[in-house]
Amino acid sequence: MIPHNSYIKFLAAYHELEGNQSKALDLVGEKLLGYIAVQYSKELTLTVTECMRIKSVASPATIHRKITELINDGWIFTIFEGENRRTKYLAPTPKTLKYFEKISKLMLKFAR
Repeated sequence: MIPHNSYIKFLAAYHELEGNQSKALDLVGEKLLGYIAVQYSKELTLTVTECMRIKSVASPATIHRKITELINDGWIFTIFEGENRRTKYLAPTPKTLKYFEKISKLMLKFAR
């Protein structure tokens, strides 16, 4: 039997949090959302094309489909920078930031 350590408790709470979402993220969506949010936090927004090159997430076609799903589900949105209206950059929505804040609180709760 696996000991009931802090990480296991965190995972249980995290799964409960995911279950309370109206539309839960799948593993590819969650990983892609993480990449987008990390770059955004560094003020380095990713383009759709750049995301499609992240081989550790999925194939380019899967990533493109997942980006569309994340947009439709309200996790990310597209923005334009400067005068270039052809290049779409991806940014997390307030929904995403709130979701990550909840996960952060869970992490702190079980880090003790």
